[in-house]
This record gives sequence, C-alpha cells and structure tokens, in this order.
Amino acid sequence: MKLTKERLYILLAFFSIYVIWGSTYLLNKILVSQLAPLYAASIRFITASILIFTIAKFLKIPLKITKRQLRNTAIAGFLFLTIGNGLVVWALKSVDSGFAALEISAQPLVVLILLRILEGKKIQPMSILGVVIGCIGIYLLVSQREMIGQEGMVTGMIMIFICMLSWAYCSLFVSKADLPSNFFVNTGYQMLFGGAMLLIGSLIAGEERLPFSSWNTEIINSMGMLIIFGSIVAFTAFNYLLSKVSPEKVATSTYVNPIVALILGWYFLDETFSAQSIIAAAVLLTGVYFINTKKTITLFKRFKKEI
Repeated sequence: MKLTKERLYILLAFFSIYVIWGSTYLLNKILVSQLAPLYAASIRFITASILIFTIAKFLKIPLKITKRQLRNTAIAGFLFLTIGNGLVVWALKSVDSGFAALEISAQPLVVLILLRILEGKKIQPMSILGVVIGCIGIYLLVSQREMIGQEGMVTGMIMIFICMLSWAYCSLFVSKADLPSNFFVNTGYQMLFGGAMLLIGSLIAGEERLPFSSWNTEIINSMGMLIIFGSIVAFTAFNYLLSKVSPEKVATSTYVNPIVALILGWYFLDETFSAQSIIAAAVLLTGVYFINTKKTITLFKRFKKEI
C-alpha cells in the first residue's frame, strides 16, 4: 500500500491522540498538586492559542474567519475545553489519573448512544453487545467501595461523566460545523475561547492564582509539555482527524489512553489499582472493542478509500 502524505498525516495524528493524550492525565495530575485546576487549564490553553497564532503569523497563515466560524469555534472551545477538559482537570484533585482515564474510555459508548438519539443512526447487534459489556465495565469500575468512600470521589466521577457527554456531543458537532479550513487556526481559536471561559470560571470560583515565580520545576515542565504536545500537537491532530474520519474512529483513542495513563500514574505517582479495576478495565475496553470491531479491523483498508 502506497503511503501518501495525507495518509502519513492521519497515522501521525492517531499516534498523537493515542499516546500524547494518554500522558496528559499524569501531567494534569501533577499540575493540580500545586495549582488551582481551572486556573491551570486556562493558562495552558490561552498560552497555547497565543503560540499558535504567533506561528501562524510567522508562516503567513491567514487568521481571518467568518462570523459563523467564530461562533462555532467558540461553541467547540466551550464544549471541548471549558467543560470537556476543565472539569476533568478539576476532578483530578480527588481522582487518580489512571482511574479518570479508565472512566473516560467509555466515551465511544456515549458517542454511539448520541448518534442514535440525535441522528437516528441504527445500532448494529455487535455494537449493542458492546454497549451492554461496556456498561458492566463501568459499573465494576465505579462501584468499588474503597473508592466511593474517598473524599470527593463520587463528585469527581460525576464531573468526568459530564465531560464525556460534552466531548462526545462536540465531536458530532464539529464533524458537521462550518469551521476554519486550516486546522491549526481552528485549534487556536478553540483554545482561545476555551481558555478564556476557563479563566472566567476560575475568577467566579475564587480560585487562588499562584504566581509563576512560585512554580517548581516539575510544575513548569508539566505545563510546558501540556501546552506544546497536549494542546498544540495533539489537539490539532484531533481536529484534523475529525475532518478526515468518522467520530467513532477518533473515539478509538480510548483503547490506548487509559493504558498509557495507568502505566504512567503507577510509575511516576505510585498510584495503585485494585484487581477489580483491572477486571473493569478489561471488560470496559472489550465493550468498546465490540462497538468498533468492524470499523477497527478495516480501519487502515478504508483509509485508502477515504483519502
């Protein structure tokens, strides 16, 4: 199979959302150990947007967009970043990074259900089986007494579920919305709006804004990696993929993200996961696999037809 430039971009984009996003749970967990969550997330996205616009200007990429595109990027920034990311960062104050990634791995189930409710898409028998198995996995994950008993754990799990709904709905929205044709510019506007709304949320919540001079090296490094790789690289790749392949395919990143997050959380933060969590992860990811199994098996074959 000939590897065209566009096919290579798609493969690299999938690598970005698979692996880089898997590491963001660890990096955000490190951030909230010292910084207020909404404040930290707002700095990340506003800084990333400024860098994106600066690079775009240097490369002479036009930043002008229509009023409709401006409105749509604001909506996407709010749903993807203010709600879809900001609340996850907030939840990481009380939820382990690996656990958060496992819960979010149920996102393909949410996407499938929303496709049925909002677009009337028929759910195939194999996908129905996947939803049932996935729901069992979610129950096993969130029903652990030792976790439910932890302070703030239940609230954190609810916040993560709201994030999944917001992210899944926005994935469907941006796949059809009129957005800037340049994916780099599209990402920049979404991050500018999302970061600005996170900052407003931080001010309303009365969060403490720790000055940069008080940040330690670990916080600075984590923020830098989140801005460059987690925001500019991976989120641009995500927007690119949504315009090239279906939302269900993009959602398959949840196969890999929790595995990366679990390993990094265990290695760097000494996070532990119970036998029930491991079983829940296996059941949940099996359900996600059944939802996408036909599409996943033929993924790279169909790339040739779609490109």
